[in-house]
This record gives sequence, structure tokens and C-alpha cells, in this order.
Amino acid sequence: MTGPIKKLDLYVLKKFLLLFLGAFCICLFVLMMQAMWRYIDELIGKGLTIDILARFFWYMGITLVPMSLPLSILLTALISFGNMGESLELTAMKSAGISLLRIMRPCIILSIILGCVSFLFQNRISPEAQKQLTRMLATMKETSPAIEIPEGVFYNGIPNVNLYVQKKNAKTGMLYDLIIYKMDQGFENAQIVLADSGKLETTADKHFLQLTIFDGEQFENLRATASQFNAGIHVPYDRETFHTKRILIDFDTDFNMMDENMFSSMARVKNLQELDHGADSIRNSCDSIGTAFYAGLNARFYRLHVNKDDSISAGKVARKSQGTRIRNIYSLLPISQKLQVIQDVYRETSTIKEDLEWQRPISQGGYTNMRKHLIEWHQKFALSLACMLFLFIGAPLGAIIRKGGLGVPTVISVIIFIAYYIINTSGMKLAKDDALSVWTGMWISTMVLAPFGFFLSTKANKDSSIFNPDNYLTVFRRFLGIHTKRHYNRKDVVIIQPRYRIIIEELDNIAQECSSYISQHHLPKAPNYVSLFFRKQEEDEVQSIANRLDLLLEELSNTQNPKILTYMNLYPDFFIFEHLSPARHYHGINIALGLLFPIGILIAWRVWKFRIILYKDMIAIATTNSTIREELEKEASLVESQLNNP
Repeated sequence: MTGPIKKLDLYVLKKFLLLFLGAFCICLFVLMMQAMWRYIDELIGKGLTIDILARFFWYMGITLVPMSLPLSILLTALISFGNMGESLELTAMKSAGISLLRIMRPCIILSIILGCVSFLFQNRISPEAQKQLTRMLATMKETSPAIEIPEGVFYNGIPNVNLYVQKKNAKTGMLYDLIIYKMDQGFENAQIVLADSGKLETTADKHFLQLTIFDGEQFENLRATASQFNAGIHVPYDRETFHTKRILIDFDTDFNMMDENMFSSMARVKNLQELDHGADSIRNSCDSIGTAFYAGLNARFYRLHVNKDDSISAGKVARKSQGTRIRNIYSLLPISQKLQVIQDVYRETSTIKEDLEWQRPISQGGYTNMRKHLIEWHQKFALSLACMLFLFIGAPLGAIIRKGGLGVPTVISVIIFIAYYIINTSGMKLAKDDALSVWTGMWISTMVLAPFGFFLSTKANKDSSIFNPDNYLTVFRRFLGIHTKRHYNRKDVVIIQPRYRIIIEELDNIAQECSSYISQHHLPKAPNYVSLFFRKQEEDEVQSIANRLDLLLEELSNTQNPKILTYMNLYPDFFIFEHLSPARHYHGINIALGLLFPIGILIAWRVWKFRIILYKDMIAIATTNSTIREELEKEASLVESQLNNP
């Protein structure tokens, strides 16, 4: 048995690995495209070279690997096990006595390995990539945009210059009919330049733009002196006519990377050990700041200076005695001075409150930074565990739905991953805002999806058809009291003929029992509220009647008489327990439902409805018996005559 099992492991692992490689590339590409839209403003129009863009996408891809691994495992598990279920390979394996968990064993081992790889990747490689990516993004924001001057509109992409071009020649780079507003010396000293044509070029060091313009005029307002301004004397502007003029504009187009030490304190660029050390350091710093704030406020509020040798209890006694003296002195003051004291205290308290408001961001920012470190610490473990978690969701789900390919599995995996991502992101934000503890916020997504994976694994291992819509439709119909019709058709081959005489007798007995049940339980009257909820109910006969009726009809379905088969479809399919107490086996729950009076009334009304349905069904049995009896008598006589005259 060892040999075939090993071959089975290799077979399953081969199918899983081939799909995993493709799914990982697809998931990583999709996540990179989604992330690129966040940074599109930093990429477009900056004149970035191919090597810079390649480095940017390389670092971004590395940072997205830990998020791509769980999604690719989920998608791979859905497709691979869906394919095996669709081609009946899983059915063949299970028929050989191999459970689903045993089939999943090589994939489970692989997911554990990938989880460990994800953790090591996040701890060693991803922090450095995150640092370089953040560094490049910050540099891109500071980089001047590339010059793409449109026609017919004012262009403000050059610092301190507004440029209007009526027409331009893309081949020669010439610009025609230019209007230039220069504001490098301030808005009040703005210069206006009109030119017939011009050309914009970058200097050799790429730190300036050189604008060469031809055949134009420059206008500049002159600043009025104080005496001219008071006398209302009009100050003329300066006008310059030129044939050729060169204007240098500060415009650094080099991509100069910022110092990477500027980003070393961020939580995202640290490994596990650095996060531990950083969180402890920030916590100690914040506690020290908080202690200093408290000591300053304490001394300011009580106006009391306690020596270092004084104990804490002595300080408390001193404060208490001082408060007593203040109240005694205050009681001896006249009303006007009391009012003055209250106003002084109010001003002092307001000042203290304002000081605290100014000091709060210092400690608040420190604690927020500490929570960011703890969030990143937990995130490394949560994403690693998600690799195995998504396998226990995807593999059972694929085995249940039995659909391969990229259609249904892709849609389901995206929905599950979006749910995980939303829960994880929301928990992270709540933890960052201190609305939840960091541990709860970072593990809430795992706590939500882990029971779902356990439920799917259990159901798939037992071959449960939880995604069969007919099952849910049946439950819904029974809840509303809608009957399921019987469907009896003529069989091509019949081995055992029905015992018609016995069936007639048994149907009559069932009809009599139904009549007795109606009179004994007062159908179709409303149920007694006290009996329904507060008294223990005995075993009901309806289940026995329904089982006996089903057995008789099953035997009678071997008949070749089409009329009998038609009449058999008229027998009702009983609702067995709906006319009884909702929790008849749990008396305490029954009493609790009865005490919840509005809910109890609704339950009693529903029970009454099913008592009416049961009454109609039992009447229908007697009616159908009288209808089918004639045909049963004929068939019984025919069988007896055949036996007597072989």
C-alpha cells in the first residue's frame, strides 16, 4: 500500500505545483497592476528612464510577494481539486478508501513550506525592498515633471513660469506665438514676454531650462515709491524689444535618490527583531514623556514641591492638608474676592488644558508609532499562516463545487480573498487607531475564516452537498409549508409484484389512524399556548404514519397500472414535526421561547398553520384511498386469477 500512496502524493503534488506557478505569476501581476494605480501620479510625466521604472516595479513586486502567496494557493487549490472532482478522480480516490485530508496531505506539507518561506521573505527580503520602494516614491515626488507643452493653453508645469504656445513643431522643437509670464521675482514684479518663436532646451548639467526666444518684447511693472504712491503719480512699466533673448529657468531633472537613512525608522522596513526593539524603545520613551507631563501638571496644579526623600504617602498627606487649608482660607474671603479666585482658577485651568492639548500629539504620535510596529510584527505571522488557511478553504471548496478551469474558481477565490483583505485591512485600521487591541485587530481575519475552512473541510471529507441548491430549496419550501409533489412513473422491469390485498388493508388502517389523530388532537383548531411551550409533549404518531405510508407507496410503485400510479401521486408528503413545539426535546428552550411573548405568538401562529396543513393532508389520505381502492381491487382480482389459472 506504500507504493501507490507515494505515487498518489506525487500525482497530486504535480498537478498542484504546475497550476501554482501560473497562478502565482497571475496573482502577482494583478496585485502589481492594482498597486500601480496608487502611484500613477508619481510615474506619469516625470521623464523617468527605463532602468528607474524597472527598479521601481522590481521592488514593488518583491513587497507584494507575501500577499500573492495566499491568493495563489487559494486559486490553485480551487482549480486543481475542482479539476479532479470534475473528472471524477476524487470519486475514484475516495472509493479506494482514501479520505480527502489524506489526498490533501502533500498540498498541506507544501503550504506549510510556503508559509515558512513567506515568513522568511517578509523578515529578511521584504523590509529592504520596502525601504527602497519608499525611497524611490519619495524621490519621484520631488522630481520635476518632464516638459510636455500643449498647444493653445497655458502650461504651468515649469516652476514660476506660465507658458502659452499657439503652435509647436514636434520635429524641430520650435514653439510659435509665445506668451510667457515669469513670476520668479514675486507676483508684484511679474514679467510678461511676447515672442514670435522660441525653443526650449535642457542645459548639459540638467539643472536648468534654457528658453531661447526670437523677435519679441518684454514688459515689467516698476515698483512705485512711497511718495509716488501717495501722490497718485502713475508709474510706467519697463519695455524691452529684442531679436534674440535667452532665459535660464531653475529646473532640476536629475533623478537623485534620497538618503535611505531617512526611512530607517519606519515600521515597514524593519525585521522581527528590529520591530521588537523599536516597539519597546517607543513604549519606554512614551512612558517617560507621559511621566514628565504628569509630574509637571501635578506640581503646577498643587503648587507643591516635594523633596526627593519624601515618600509617596507623605506627598499625598501634604496635598490633602494643603487642600484643607485652601478651603478654610477660601471660606473666610468676601464674595468679591471669592469671585476673583474663581476667575483666576478658571484661567489657570484653561491654560493647563491648552498646554495638555498641545502636548497630547507628542505622546499620541509615539503610541501610534508603537502600534504600527506591533501591527507589522503580527502581520508577518498572519500572512504566513494565511497560506495554510487558504488551502483548507480552497481544496475542500474545489472538491465540493467540482468545477475546474479559470471561470468559477477564479470568481470564488477573488470573492474570498476580497473578504479576507477587507476584514484584515479594517482590523489593521482599528488597531492603528487604538479602537481594538493590536492582537485582536491583526488576527480577526484569521479568526473569521478559520472556522469557515474547518467547516468546508469537514463537509468535503464527508461528501456533503452543501452547495446543492435543491437542498436549500427543499428547506425553504418546508419552512413556508409548500408540499413537495410525489413522482411515481411506470417501471420497465418489475421483479416483485405488489401485495394488493395487504396494501388495501394497510391504507384503510392508516386512514383510520388519521381520523383518530384528528379527533384526538382537535385538528385544525389553534394549539393551546400553555401546552405548546410549558408542557412536555409525548411522542407523536405522525412520523409513524408517514413512514408506513411511504413504505406502502414504495411497494405499490411496482405496479404496471398507470391509473394507480397517477392516484399515488395524489398522496401528500407529510410535514412531520412542524405542527409540534419548536424545541420539543429541549424543554428549557421551549419555556424560554414561550416567555418571549411576541416571538412565542409568532411561533404559535406558525404551528397553527401546519396543524391546518396536517389536517388537510390526513383528509386527503382518506379521499385518495376511496379513489384508488377500485383500481387496487381490480389489480388484486387480476393477480389472484392469474395465480389460480397459471
